[in-house]
This record gives sequence, C-alpha cells and structure tokens, in this order.
Amino acid sequence: MAHLAHHDYLTNLPNRIQLEENLTQAIKFAKRHGTRVGLLFIDLDRFKVVNDSLGHGIGDQLLQAVAQRLLMGIRNADTVSRQGGDEFIVLLTDIDHSNELVASVEKIHRIVTEPYAVAEHILHIGASIGISIYPDDGADNATLIKHADAAMYAAKEGGRDCYAFFEKTMNERAVKRHQFEVSLREAIARKEFVLHYQAQIDLKTGNITGAEALLRWRHPVNGLLYPSGFMPFAQECGVMLPIGRWVMREACEQARRWEQSGLAIDVTAVNVSAPEFESKDFLEFVLSVLHDTGLSPQRLELELTEGVMMRDCDATIQKLDALRALGIRIAIDDFGTGFSSLSYLKRFPIDTLKIDQSFVGDIRDGADDILVDAVINIGNRMKHQVIAEGVETAEQLDFLRARQCKSGQGFHLGKPIAAEDFTHILKNQSQDQQRTPGI
Repeated sequence: MAHLAHHDYLTNLPNRIQLEENLTQAIKFAKRHGTRVGLLFIDLDRFKVVNDSLGHGIGDQLLQAVAQRLLMGIRNADTVSRQGGDEFIVLLTDIDHSNELVASVEKIHRIVTEPYAVAEHILHIGASIGISIYPDDGADNATLIKHADAAMYAAKEGGRDCYAFFEKTMNERAVKRHQFEVSLREAIARKEFVLHYQAQIDLKTGNITGAEALLRWRHPVNGLLYPSGFMPFAQECGVMLPIGRWVMREACEQARRWEQSGLAIDVTAVNVSAPEFESKDFLEFVLSVLHDTGLSPQRLELELTEGVMMRDCDATIQKLDALRALGIRIAIDDFGTGFSSLSYLKRFPIDTLKIDQSFVGDIRDGADDILVDAVINIGNRMKHQVIAEGVETAEQLDFLRARQCKSGQGFHLGKPIAAEDFTHILKNQSQDQQRTPGI
C-alpha cells in the first residue's frame, strides 16, 4: 500500500508525492554541500495525436516506453516522476557545473524523442522541456516546480520539441496565461463566442449547398480570436465539452432560422471533438438540441476527424449508426491526415469525405495530386459526398472540377463570414434561382 501511495500505477515511477519528498532531500543536500539541483518538467509533443488515433492502449504502452527511456538517461541518485497524463518531471541532484546540467538535458531530450516501436506501429513524438535550478530559480519545492512548468510552456511557445531554462519574464507570461484561461472559462456566460459560416459549394452549379460552422472568440482585449489561438487552452483546462455544446446548439438554431425563412441549405456542418463524442450523453444531447430547435435532422452534419473515430472503433460504429438512424449526416474531417486505412471506410457509416486542405494546397506535387485524385474516385464510387477543403486558387478549382469532385470549400469560394452576412448571400442565391427556373 505504501508503494502504491508513492508510485504511478501505469509506469511504476514515483508520483508527485514521492518526487516532493526526494526534492526536499535534494535541496537539503545541495544547501549543505554548495551544489545545485536541476528540475526538468517534460511534456510530450504529439502524444495526443497518437492517443486519439490509435487508442488509449497504445498510448499507455508509449508512456511506459517513455518512462523506461527516461530511467536510462539518469543516474541512480536522480529521480524520474510521472505527474499525470503525458507529463514527467526529472530531478537531477548534486550538480556542480551548468555544463553538466546542459549535457544531461540534451541527453534526455535525445533519448525521449527517438522513434518508438509500439505494437506494430513506429511512433514519433517530441518533448518540450522546462528547466529550473536550485538555488537560482527558487529555494522550495513549489517555486521550483512552478518555474520549471513556466519554462516548459515557454519551450512550447518557442516551437515545441526543445528545452528552455527558466527566466523571470516567464512568470509574467504564466500569469497572463492563467488570466487567459480564466477568461476562456467565462466566455460562454459573457456571450463572447460567435459562429462564422463558410460556404460549401457545388462545383458544377456554383450554388451553396452547405455551411460549416466555425467558432470565433470576441475577446474583450485581444479582439477576434480563431480557434488555434484558444482551443489548446480549452483542452488543457477542460472546457472543450461546454464550448462544443454551445457551438452545436447555436449552429442548429441558426440552421433552423434559415429553414424557417425558406433559405434552407442541404446541411449545416458542426465539428465534434473527442470529449463531446465520447461523453456518455452525447446522443441524448444531440436529440435534445434537435427537439429544442426544431431543426430537421437531415440538415445537420457532424464532422469528426479520423483520430476521434478510431479511438474505439466498435463504440464509434454503434454511435454513428444511431445518429444516422435519426437522419443526421456524418463526415470524416481532414481525411488523409490520421492513422486510419482505407479499409475503415467500409466499416464506418459515413456520408461525406472532406479532403484535408494540406493535400489540396499541394496539388502541384505529384504525390498529393495522385492522393486527391484517388480519394475523389473512392468517394464517388462508394457514393460518398466528397468535399475538398482549402480551395484557394482557380488552378485548384479547375483541378477538382476536372476530376469530378462534387463540392469544395475554401477562401477562393468564400471566406467564413458572420451569420447575417451568410443569410444575405443565401437570399441573393434564392432570388437568382427564382429568376432562373430549373437551376
């Protein structure tokens, strides 16, 4: 029992309780002998991609492999601790010279980031490492851990997969980050979120057939923020679920307003994150939104990435079958960027394939040209709707049309715009169709 209380169940490494005890002793020793202590806060980069795409089982095996690598990179007197998730702390004791610490950090970074063979997969991850030093950066456990954590975030902000030593200015950034996270938690109540809509265009007729709902944050200080500027924080502080549910309800309310105004488009597409999809009451929530808004289920399309779908394939298929039985459409978003194989297209009950914009953007590259062509052909033959994302040039549009891609989405076809502006465009399209019957 004593061992379990002081060690991590998955990796058998010391946990935070044991780390703090060891750190306390290391500080006392360094104080007596005039040496230093190094604290490395390690966060694995790209671990979430592995966990989301290949499942928690593979993710757990990877964490165990990382733990063994870290143990190989330290001395007997040092400590490797798992803090939870994909975060580890390494305690380096009795350091005489800064060069010795730098050499240890570089060794640890090198061995952690070498490829891993897990099951049948070869996995590549990075490591962002923040370092604090006793007595330079603090004289107690809490301060040293806090400063190493701040340095780790600085490493992430500096490009990830690197290391950074603590500097006093990082404290200011940590405070600002905390304030940002607090304001993010309060953004829904303050009605600071807004949805913009990007048109999905029929490439044959040029008509709008769908709209993707895209989240924006009207931050009171920083102005209009895109998801890349705040969703990583939302994931870290556990508010992905309430934000996603706000998006779902707001998008369905808007789609219903278009429906009631005679401006109904085929579908309004909503992105669904892993926390939303895996929540136990996801089906009940979607049903309640459709009931409350009165939106026809056929007008709603849920977009999920390959990674979200493949976390638990059997459970995913069961849930997707239930959604499609209601009439809701299912799309695979960013198709081609995950770990899935084409065989899963036969298993998953889906309606739409969305070709990732990274492939569309590089169609001059022979490999991407072939891949896009193949996905369009496969989608068409399997009777799936195929939407090319990131259409930004006339050349890309011509390429897609020539290969019978049915739909496209991107800045060349229409930028994401506010709901009232999108409504205006739909009204113009409706008037044009009334003046030109048969279109």
